[in-house]
Amino acid sequence: MTRDILDINDFTILIEEATTEKVTVDSCLFDEPVIAVAFYGSGNVDLSVKYGDKQKDFKHTKGLTLSFYADEKVEFEHTVSASKPLECIVIATSPRNLEKLPNEEGELFSQMLNQLVNPSDHYVEGPQFLMTPEMQSIVDKIFRVSYDGKTKMMFLRSQITALIAHFFGELALLDKEVIKPSEKEKLFEAKEILSNNLDSPPSLTELSKQIGLNTFKLKKNFKELFGVPVFKYLQNERLSKAHHLIRNQEATVQEAAWHVGYDSLSSFSNAFAKKYGFRPSEIRK
Repeated sequence: MTRDILDINDFTILIEEATTEKVTVDSCLFDEPVIAVAFYGSGNVDLSVKYGDKQKDFKHTKGLTLSFYADEKVEFEHTVSASKPLECIVIATSPRNLEKLPNEEGELFSQMLNQLVNPSDHYVEGPQFLMTPEMQSIVDKIFRVSYDGKTKMMFLRSQITALIAHFFGELALLDKEVIKPSEKEKLFEAKEILSNNLDSPPSLTELSKQIGLNTFKLKKNFKELFGVPVFKYLQNERLSKAHHLIRNQEATVQEAAWHVGYDSLSSFSNAFAKKYGFRPSEIRK
């Protein structure tokens, strides 16, 4: 068994490799909560994820890419045998380090792995898929590296960066799938909820719960379907309603601002001017 632990740009990299003549169980736990992506090489080792009275088993891990959130209560067990050696690379970071990650990697985690950034349990599974040939080639190179010292570190740094880039590239392709009809119905429901509650709209989390769609899909698919982000749509509806009230003399400027949920008259006036090119007080002139 060999286990190398490296620190690269606020990522902790765990590279595990094991061969054995008899069946052996290799157990691994994290010292703190992590968001991680595991890449399994050609060994096809068995994996069990255990926490509390729950257990998730993976029997065919060869070529698997598995993203997850796990805290200190989660135990990962690899069952290694002569026919199933262990080859595993884990790229992990603490949730508190997301803002420190370079090259906007933290933003990618938040956007594309939202269910892991905001976990609902001790262990939360994110997207999983089989590696592309390019990803598999990188994994093979890492386990076959012949360099030492600083040269090895330089090589590993470049390969890990490429591997995580390929991972997010594949996620982006998966996210381009057509919005399902059932999800469209939920998005139209979200739009109606916002339109009917201009003065006291639900938060993104509350809206997500009301329609039964996670916040990541709500934000992403709402913009794709309606062309604007959720709260940009809300702002447009608020200002449009206020414009109607003032133009038809159904409310004063102050009353219109309150009616659509603005506590600050100056904030309302500035947003109105940015949208229409003139201030609400100028409508009647």
